[in-house]
Amino acid sequence: MRPHRLRGAREYHSGAMQVATEVSAGGQPSARQRILETAYELFSRHGTRAVGVDRIIAECGIAKMTLYRNFASKDDLILAFLQRRDELWTRAWLQAEAQRRGATPAQRLLAIFDTFEGWFAREDFEGCAFINVMLEIDDCDNPVRQATVRHLADIRTFVSGLAEEAGIQDPDGFSRQWHILMKGSIVSAAEGDLEAAARAKQLGTLLLEHHGVPTA
Repeated sequence: MRPHRLRGAREYHSGAMQVATEVSAGGQPSARQRILETAYELFSRHGTRAVGVDRIIAECGIAKMTLYRNFASKDDLILAFLQRRDELWTRAWLQAEAQRRGATPAQRLLAIFDTFEGWFAREDFEGCAFINVMLEIDDCDNPVRQATVRHLADIRTFVSGLAEEAGIQDPDGFSRQWHILMKGSIVSAAEGDLEAAARAKQLGTLLLEHHGVPTA
């Protein structure tokens, strides 16, 4: 039996795409914005390899020339998608939720997994787009793959900042350990483990205590 998942629109998808929307002279979203909104939803749900430009064009209702006038190639569109994902998922959602839920650096770190818990329970849970896209590309020199690595590093930078505020002596090393917990819980959730966030939070508590950081 498939585990129960919650329904509802993702906070960092269609609703969040209204943030910083480019508009045309008539007050409507620009062609570039419509293309990016469509690609964002499709790439998030299905990955970049499975979604071709023809599908984006069809669902967006624009001419192929219009797409290539705004994005020179599919890779350029993927790069724009990854940047928007960083803005909406990493910064406006995950980081903001961690800051909102926690009063101390340690609580903010653990709040990442509290935030994940609701995300993992959703029927539209799609995993980490940065990991998904990175694993689609074998060439380490590919600009898209390099972008995913940079965006993943941005997440570690946020974690490292919290670790430094918490007084951890090696915040970079700690952030890499913490990121392993984050990524591992996402993969476990994709397997169907709805307790993945709680399990990761338990391990995170032990890790903080190992570094002498109180979590109460």
